[in-house]
Amino acid sequence: MGSVKLSSVVLLLLSLFLFSGNMVEVEGKTCSQPSGKFHGACFYATNCASVCGTEGFPDGTCDNRFRCMCRKSC
Repeated sequence: MGSVKLSSVVLLLLSLFLFSGNMVEVEGKTCSQPSGKFHGACFYATNCASVCGTEGFPDGTCDNRFRCMCRKSC
């Protein structure tokens, strides 16, 4: 019976060691608002992010309604 307990402990420790590298760091909440300077339909997130940068936002992306949404941590 002792070897079964030892095997269980070793398996548990090995699992913790292997899966600890897959932990995802949770960042703070992200706030977004429509860009005030972007005109037209948003198809490329890089263009949106560039315009958002001129508005003081570190990032921007296109949403599912083709709007440029500026994002920042809040």
